[in-house]
Amino acid sequence: METSPLDPSLPGVRLLQTWIRKQLTPSVGVVGQEPLEGRPIWQDPEFLGIEWAAEIRPVLINRRQISVILSLG
Repeated sequence: METSPLDPSLPGVRLLQTWIRKQLTPSVGVVGQEPLEGRPIWQDPEFLGIEWAAEIRPVLINRRQISVILSLG
């Protein structure tokens, strides 16, 4: 399956990039799981990289599994 490139002209992509730059911690709703809170560190067309304080390595969340991203700040 081919992935379309990340389109920086889309408002959601720009807003998430702002949150990454400002190091904000949103709540990420993932299908079939409890919401996750963590600091997004990067995004690409397939995944969102999230950093949790207790984790050494980032956690990758497949963008297709994300139902909602809420700002906590």
